[in-house]
Amino acid sequence: MIVILREHPDQVQLDGLLSWLKERKIDVHPTVGAHQTILGLIGDTSRIDMDLISALDIVEEVKRVQEPYKNANRKFHPEDTIVRVGDTQIGGDTLTLIAGPCSVETKEQIIGVAKAVKESGATILRGGAFKPRTSPYSFQGLQVEGIRLLLEAKEATGLPICTEIMDANQLPVFEDVDILQVGARNMQNFSLLKELGKTQKPILLKRGMSASYEDLLMSAEYILAGGNPNVILCERGIRTFETYTRNTLDLAAIPVLKTLTHLPILIDPSHATGRSALVPAMAKASVAGGADGVEIEVHNDPAHAWCDGPQSITPAVFDKLVKELQLIRAAC
Repeated sequence: MIVILREHPDQVQLDGLLSWLKERKIDVHPTVGAHQTILGLIGDTSRIDMDLISALDIVEEVKRVQEPYKNANRKFHPEDTIVRVGDTQIGGDTLTLIAGPCSVETKEQIIGVAKAVKESGATILRGGAFKPRTSPYSFQGLQVEGIRLLLEAKEATGLPICTEIMDANQLPVFEDVDILQVGARNMQNFSLLKELGKTQKPILLKRGMSASYEDLLMSAEYILAGGNPNVILCERGIRTFETYTRNTLDLAAIPVLKTLTHLPILIDPSHATGRSALVPAMAKASVAGGADGVEIEVHNDPAHAWCDGPQSITPAVFDKLVKELQLIRAAC
């Protein structure tokens, strides 16, 4: 249930309403906008008399919300959420460009790529330290050493860093990481999501390969319900019958999720297509479709990458692509 208040509500009446709701074990999540305040009521609202609340002078409208996700729901939070990361932000008028290799390999590699993508306009550096792989025999990442090298790249360039966390027990190792990424395979790792909800770190939540929009938003709800408002959604392709591409990029996710939620939405065309030649076109389509940014794999030598080389573009291709993305964003 949501309660939309009139402008400049009487504080005595508002305090009385909040106290009345608290007595009925209803949690209230206020959203204060420029001209309107919305109270999101969480709990068993089935026994709350809507007419009783509507009769208050301070109340403009009361609505019941049918969707199971409350905190992530745009009805509760009409204004877009902006997630701040270091000196940049995700959401709002900013075009977020997250770039870097699939996997951190060496100091020279990660710092070299970091400098190149920053010069081209990237605002955040990505790089895998802990790598969830389908095969247990595949390269699993440098792990703690990878985090250390990412921090060296951050120190060398000033770029905030984003890397994937796989288990809540790893949180101490990620203390200095700016954005914690939850991969597609962990989107419904609810114990991990609960622990991330206790932090205030930005969480980049990727859509599972077979997840519906509601599944994704319910996973975001776990983090938001824990008290962490800094959630970023990422569409990275879903699994369909098509085998030419690694996954099928669901561009409809952009307008759909923009309607359903206030959370910022990024697109990962690298994992969605699995083919470097397709990445620029899908990145441009994503920005034209209203995405808040893209996450792209960039490697200085894709042919010899330790992980996912076929879907990685070179710094030169990324440089050209950034210029095109900026033109598209300006035109939209």
